[in-house]
Amino acid sequence: MTNPFEQVPLADLRQRTSIKWRFFEPDVLPMWVAEMDVLPAEAVTRAVHDAMLRGDTGYPFGTGYAEAFARFAHDRWGATVDVPRTVLVSDVMMGVFELIRLLTPASGRVIVTSPVYPPFHAYSVHAERQVVEAPLGADLRLDLAAIEEALAASAEAGAVLLICNPHNPTGTVHTRAELEAVAQLAARHGVRVISDEVHAPLLFDAEFTPYWSVDPRGFSITSASKAWNLAGLRTALIVGGAETGADLGSMAEVVSHGPAHLATIAHVAAFDEGRDWLDDVLGGLRENRALLQRLLAEHAPSIAWRPGEATFLAWLDCTGTRVADPHSRADAGYVGLSAGPAKAFLEQARVGLNAGEAFGTGGENHVRFNLGTRPDVIEAAVKRMGAIA
Repeated sequence: MTNPFEQVPLADLRQRTSIKWRFFEPDVLPMWVAEMDVLPAEAVTRAVHDAMLRGDTGYPFGTGYAEAFARFAHDRWGATVDVPRTVLVSDVMMGVFELIRLLTPASGRVIVTSPVYPPFHAYSVHAERQVVEAPLGADLRLDLAAIEEALAASAEAGAVLLICNPHNPTGTVHTRAELEAVAQLAARHGVRVISDEVHAPLLFDAEFTPYWSVDPRGFSITSASKAWNLAGLRTALIVGGAETGADLGSMAEVVSHGPAHLATIAHVAAFDEGRDWLDDVLGGLRENRALLQRLLAEHAPSIAWRPGEATFLAWLDCTGTRVADPHSRADAGYVGLSAGPAKAFLEQARVGLNAGEAFGTGGENHVRFNLGTRPDVIEAAVKRMGAIA
């Protein structure tokens, strides 16, 4: 099988107009934002093309998206989706935002398991909620003791626990036992749980357990956007546990007005007909992961990496490098690219990475590296980074 990440020439990638390839100057290798450098699944292209030809460009209607995801979840994970307990939203983070506002009072709290996807912090602050961190353990897994401490301290103020599974940026896949323990702790303290599961189709060897399947009062939010590289076609789905019907029914009707009809058509095609494409991409990512591990050992041995169990993102520990910042600190704001080692790699090596400091506590002197690109781009980036690390 040809690595699908070799199908698009670098010159063609540089013609793309999305943020990954346009944000930096042309001499910078963009290894940052979560876009993959692949061609779309043929089924997705065909579905959108056919919709355009028939003029099917109006507003979305019906439960086709939820039904397609239900088929995918059943076939891949053995999970059951109750379609009436779903809500279509414009994207994952807007779904998170609306659930935070629904489930917590003004000035309530959002507990996050840092280091975690920076918009978890930013959207919570935008919703006028206080962010409380329950950092991951040294093994990059959920720290149940830290979570319970945060739950106990925040429950009275009104709180939700916002988790990410698979975890962004580490690639950790939370086990069923871990999630069941989280559900028990949340029930004990009367706190609801929201799980961002957008990377769930991108599994390597781990088993995936959707959060809605272990917590009757919990919520999962999913989308085809990451696994099938459809971020530009925005739509997502909230899936609720067995006791969430009243909550979902009370969501403002305007929330469902955001999704684009062409996006839902594309995502349905991805879930139903893009599975072979997904498997090919996972094969390419396995090759790219092995390549990154070899290149780090050869060219940048001071950079440490514990490969995750999912996603196309690598969480690199630069604590032992020459570009480590002794004053590095976690920042609840979105510092993005301008802190710690990421700043040095951009300015001195011309490699664009996400600064770990933006991911909260535990992100200090780390960078997030996007593996979803051409192998030769990965090689060039690592060699540049190794030259200054």
